[in-house]
Amino acid sequence: MGATSVALHAKTDALHTKAAALDAADPLAKRRELFALDDGAVYLDGNSLGALPRHVPARMADVIGREWGELRIRSWDESGWWTAPERIGDRIAPLVGAAPGQVVVGDSTSVNVFKALVAAVRLVGDDSRDEIVVDATTFPTDGYIAESAARMTGRRIVPVAPGDVAAAVGPRTAAALVNHVDYRTGRLHDLPGITAAVRDAGALAVWDLCHSAGALPVGLDAHGVDLAVGCTYKYLNGGPGSPAYLYVAERHQAGFDSPLPGWNSHADPFAMTPGYAAADGARRGRVGTPDILSMRALEAALEVWDGVAMEDVRAKSLALTDFFLECVEAYVPEGVVTSLTPAAHAERGSQVALACADAPAVMEELIARGVVGDLRRPDVLRFGFTPLYVGFADTERAARVLAEVCAQVRPGR
Repeated sequence: MGATSVALHAKTDALHTKAAALDAADPLAKRRELFALDDGAVYLDGNSLGALPRHVPARMADVIGREWGELRIRSWDESGWWTAPERIGDRIAPLVGAAPGQVVVGDSTSVNVFKALVAAVRLVGDDSRDEIVVDATTFPTDGYIAESAARMTGRRIVPVAPGDVAAAVGPRTAAALVNHVDYRTGRLHDLPGITAAVRDAGALAVWDLCHSAGALPVGLDAHGVDLAVGCTYKYLNGGPGSPAYLYVAERHQAGFDSPLPGWNSHADPFAMTPGYAAADGARRGRVGTPDILSMRALEAALEVWDGVAMEDVRAKSLALTDFFLECVEAYVPEGVVTSLTPAAHAERGSQVALACADAPAVMEELIARGVVGDLRRPDVLRFGFTPLYVGFADTERAARVLAEVCAQVRPGR
């Protein structure tokens, strides 16, 4: 055995030992048992689709067989279908740092971005504020929706880097739409600082929490956020296409003027009157009939959060991503991959993005070997670390397999 092999074995043994010690001390380790995961597989794509909580299929069998099959229309009252958007919103609220009565569940993230952005411009109510500042690195749909909202409200879009938002907002700004975590790189943006700057400029801050909710503390109330949206199928494990949510700070609810005033947000929806009168509170964010099957799956899935402190989730998230970067540095030859994710904890979400020239082939082989991440074309390998079910041994294995795959895909380089 050559000196290089001896050194690698020593590194591997040391990292195995460290992973075992970290797993043994992990207060969230037992949460993994709540999820349906394959033995031996490493699932690092929870930032695209969270894993299935084991109890959800049985709960859904009851929803379909009893609530729909037997109670039928009675379930709107007897099974709580009608109140599900607010009830489930109140379950999500503590995960994003919101008091009850400010989060309503329903529709998609895209629809909620549209509602929030148009409503923000209407809440400001100043035609001289003719600009909507938008995160230039945003997930594409947010940009598409923002362009449409700007056309509808007679504003223009001003795209800026998230770090420049504080300097860009001013007397012409109506609202600013920013992603809390960059979906490509995992960079965590300064929600408290940006929110304060936007509000000091007399505008409203709208945040997209898709890549932060369920992975780290958000603090919507504490930081004075005006409006926020997010999905539930990533770190919240609500299932594919599960409904999104809309946060409307209590101080804005009376003036929240939705551009989609559906019958579900009417003050008296069953009166069926031709004129629209908005309901009180966060219910103003509802539009049409709720998607009950997805709602009830999400409600059941959220039970995995019972008794979990978001501070513990954040601590483990940072420890996992630190350890992954340490293992990648130990196993993967220098120059093969480059981390795009900030090293500083204050700037990191719960994923690691690695630039790799052979990213498509590498990710395909990783998945074939049971390490599931995802690809952002053309050259980004993206690994999401979900603290409720990803462990440190998983993390070490993922980095080791990554090194093996890179050697296979890039022989002799």
